[in-house]
Amino acid sequence: MAEPIGNGSFLIDTGLYRSQHAGCYLIQDGDEFAFVDTGTQHALPRLLEALRSCGGRPDQVRYVIPTHVHLDHAGGAGQLMHACPEATLVVHPKGQPHMVDPSKLQTGAIAVYGEEAFARDFGTLEAIDIERTLAAGHELILDLGDRQLQFIHTPGHANHHGCVHDRTSGYLYTGDTFGLGYRELYRDGEPLLVATTTPVAFDPDAWFESLDRMLALEPSACCLTHFGKIDAPKRYAGMLRRSIESHRDIALAEEGRDPTGRDERLLAAVEAELVDAGMAHSGLSREHVRALFDSDITLNAQGLAIWLKRRARRAGQQAAP
Repeated sequence: MAEPIGNGSFLIDTGLYRSQHAGCYLIQDGDEFAFVDTGTQHALPRLLEALRSCGGRPDQVRYVIPTHVHLDHAGGAGQLMHACPEATLVVHPKGQPHMVDPSKLQTGAIAVYGEEAFARDFGTLEAIDIERTLAAGHELILDLGDRQLQFIHTPGHANHHGCVHDRTSGYLYTGDTFGLGYRELYRDGEPLLVATTTPVAFDPDAWFESLDRMLALEPSACCLTHFGKIDAPKRYAGMLRRSIESHRDIALAEEGRDPTGRDERLLAAVEAELVDAGMAHSGLSREHVRALFDSDITLNAQGLAIWLKRRARRAGQQAAP
């Protein structure tokens, strides 16, 4: 259940939606461990089994580090912290309040997914004692055994997003900031990277700056939550930039148009963008690619709609006397 990816790091499939859709990572150095992302409550048995398979115990987990607090990354953080009594939760300062009191996070997620889907896919959210949390400033260094992990602020997908740079291996654990790279869409070993613009804080300009910050670290590999390790990531950064630009342009094409029917137009445009890209890269059928991107199409379109509303509010504020 724990896939070794080198340098004392292991990829764990959290089982959300389908196999190889969402993962998290376990890093080992000597007798100390850290989890990067947690999956949902339902993933907890998989994480603990992966820890055991690496010879570890829950009391040897030093850090639990969600890259951000979206539920596919941090929904099970409370349960994992309960199971790992010596761990500290390390999270972006803007995400910390939602880990201590997840009520707003849960309300917002139910608004996006609906109550039935929320319960089925994410379970419950468990609060974490604030004294067991650490708000990670930009470039915070964490010691894990003989290696150092550095938390890098990387907004763009979410304003509370951070990536974790293992300064020993050069691996960069990227959450969603290096995009989606589903294994089913690989062709001849080459990944397809696409943007994920899920609600509520898509910011393309901030995302481009974050990519520059990440690549300046010269990572040896990027470890994506969706899904797995990508070697020589600099080769693929341009692909992700183009996908971010395409999503931005889909949204900007709606500015100045009658908002009636906007949600449907965004949905259709995002579907065309993702499915066409997936088919062209992988050679898979439209139906197969559409199924792989099913949840992403809806969430990306919703995120673009919210970004347009945010831009409209800012424009209105600037125009006010």
